[in-house]
Amino acid sequence: MRQAKVLFKDEEAGLIIQLDNGSFVFHYNDLWFNSTAKPAISLNLPKNRQEHRCDYLFPFFYNMLPEGTNKQLVCQALRIDTKDYFGLLVNTAAYDTIGAVKIIKV
Repeated sequence: MRQAKVLFKDEEAGLIIQLDNGSFVFHYNDLWFNSTAKPAISLNLPKNRQEHRCDYLFPFFYNMLPEGTNKQLVCQALRIDTKDYFGLLVNTAAYDTIGAVKIIKV
């Protein structure tokens, strides 16, 4: 099992977990989920459910990954398997992301 914090505008919104079977879980932390002032991080991950499950990396997080040549270069430099989407996510989405969401290793 691997996990990472999901930050929205530098505040912890939730946790993404890759289970041992390769599936993924995202859940909002209690403070974020219970606050009406805090938005959902994505339309595909609404706050009407505290926990979301998926057999593959959620599309919202998958779209944060580098593609093409950039993906190849990053994977080679960091020695990450090109099919290790979670590893790639936690190594690339901590600092330079488009939008308000960052992923931080736990």
